[in-house]
Amino acid sequence: MADFGFQTLTPDTILDAIEQVGVFPASGLLALNSYENRVYQFLDDDRKRYVVKFYRPERWSTAQIQEEHDFLDELAEHDIPVVAPLRFDGRSILEYGGYRFTLFPSVGGRALEADNLDQLEEFGRQLGRIHQVGRAKPFVHRPALVSTAVIDDARQELLQCPLLPTGLKTAFQAIIEPVSDRLKRVPWEKMNTIRLHGDCHVGNLLIRDDGLTLVDLDDCRQGPAVQDMWMMLSGDRLQQQQQLTTLLEAYEEFTEFDTFELRLIEPLRTFRIIQYMAWLARRWVDPAFSRSFSWFAEERYWEQQILALKEQLSALDEPPLKLQPY
Repeated sequence: MADFGFQTLTPDTILDAIEQVGVFPASGLLALNSYENRVYQFLDDDRKRYVVKFYRPERWSTAQIQEEHDFLDELAEHDIPVVAPLRFDGRSILEYGGYRFTLFPSVGGRALEADNLDQLEEFGRQLGRIHQVGRAKPFVHRPALVSTAVIDDARQELLQCPLLPTGLKTAFQAIIEPVSDRLKRVPWEKMNTIRLHGDCHVGNLLIRDDGLTLVDLDDCRQGPAVQDMWMMLSGDRLQQQQQLTTLLEAYEEFTEFDTFELRLIEPLRTFRIIQYMAWLARRWVDPAFSRSFSWFAEERYWEQQILALKEQLSALDEPPLKLQPY
């Protein structure tokens, strides 16, 4: 079973790659929670802590990776707390043994608590600063977050997935088709878009003694600003409206938000559900996925997803969240 090229990424290869740029690990390699790439934390012989990321071959082009790194550098230049890549002789994308990799300084912290309004307010300020920079110019090489082509690709990937139980194929097709059609009716290509973090969930937002730090821009893309907000919302409708109001009040200290985008929250939530499923289907030949996501091959999972998509189809008809009066 192919492993997308990672089968030759041995510990010796990793150590040789790191040492070629003059960094000498003195500890073991601690594998971090990453499935798309291979990411390890280590201490060097000066007791400095690093993270090394080996990029999945053929996922991003070198130009697309460089665009992520340049965006991180741009944010860091504006004193925005992100973890920018280290450069060696001016290069942040390094190569060894056919792999592209990057070194980052390692930062600690605890995950943001999405129901903590003080932390959500701090996130709103930092996100406003990030989006202020993100609006300055577009990505050239990074793809758009959502398009009709991406929706069609995800639908086809799932309908052709060999793990879709035979007895559920008709029921799954009966819901994925109308959901996909509804998503395709959203005029994504006409939306105002900016450079985004793209994957703003609590695991990528670290609370530290000096404030909030955003990590892992591996999924940064061009898209609507609300993409970086909706995953912070939880609880019932009233709670979500309170959270959204708190976040946006702080956000707009730095940049404006078009409230028209509030009607994109449920379409984006729906898109993430099918895109996540398609991602698992696409990566299933990687043994790391079949080990970590074994439930994806279970009939119960597909039954649950059929119900979830039916709920989302109804949610697409509900009125958007509203901001509470300040």
